[in-house]
Amino acid sequence: MQELHLTQEWDKVFPKSDKVDHKKVTFTNHFGITLAADQYTPKDYDGKLPALAVAGPFGAVKEQSSGLYAQTMAEKGYLTIAFDPSFTGESGGDVRDVFSLDINTEDYQAAVDYLSNLDNVDPARIGIIGICGWGGISLNAAAMDPRIKATAAVTMYDMPRVGAWGYFDKGTADDRYQSKKQIAEQRTKEYGNKDLAKAGGCYDYPAPDDQPDFVKQYSAYYKTKRGYHKRSVNSNDGWVLQSQTGWMNSKILVHPEDLKNAVLIVHGEKAHSRYMGEDTFKKLTGDNKELLIVPGATHTDLYDGGDHDYIPFDKIDDFFKKNLD
Repeated sequence: MQELHLTQEWDKVFPKSDKVDHKKVTFTNHFGITLAADQYTPKDYDGKLPALAVAGPFGAVKEQSSGLYAQTMAEKGYLTIAFDPSFTGESGGDVRDVFSLDINTEDYQAAVDYLSNLDNVDPARIGIIGICGWGGISLNAAAMDPRIKATAAVTMYDMPRVGAWGYFDKGTADDRYQSKKQIAEQRTKEYGNKDLAKAGGCYDYPAPDDQPDFVKQYSAYYKTKRGYHKRSVNSNDGWVLQSQTGWMNSKILVHPEDLKNAVLIVHGEKAHSRYMGEDTFKKLTGDNKELLIVPGATHTDLYDGGDHDYIPFDKIDDFFKKNLD
């Protein structure tokens, strides 16, 4: 297992709860990458606990939204972990700030491996939560792994869809091909280099007036005290440019019929990403699938609650209690 250097002080963007115990943990996926996680355990409990693994948003770290979700759900009686995906945050991977659908799907499965082997967890009562791009990845993992009994995909992105067709499907096949040509040229240029060019993170706050509202909302989260973190991809220089082709020839939920366990998709009424969640929901089968639209909420309001506590934690709790019973 790769040795990681984990920060021990509380450096989250949300306050520490006095209702749960917290510690740093590590586990290894089957690609040999060691992942860092924050583990939250209720202070008072009897018997074995249901457990949740949480990740996202895409380009964030466990000190941001996923940690807030994990800590809050631990307050409600779950043992939870919020983990940094491979190649990001405090997790391992020699190359930094890159992604892979296969490896990131495996990150969730490795988290389930870890949780299933804890003495105080009931391995038959494990679920996952994915936020933003990790919402789509969480569904991919749930379709792959029947041990995941329930999945909540919150303010989800279908990253391969955006990568292939752009926002709102406004891109073309030629646009995609031109991007591949540019990145291929970049790879040739960067061969043997240690430092690879980055695609760029979010705009400094406030974002330029000519940008869409959702871009401004990203800036207001990632680039202010509200959500900035020094290890966050989106708060800083963004993803490695070479990795951008990773979404252009892949798909989530190739076999949606294999996702037999329970799913809750949560979106904000005003979220620019809402169409991705609604379209994904239409692909799911079975009577244990739910779609929840939060009135008034934007995409990033479901990162931290925004200014109106938009995150429906009680409904998320009800969903997991029902399906991890």
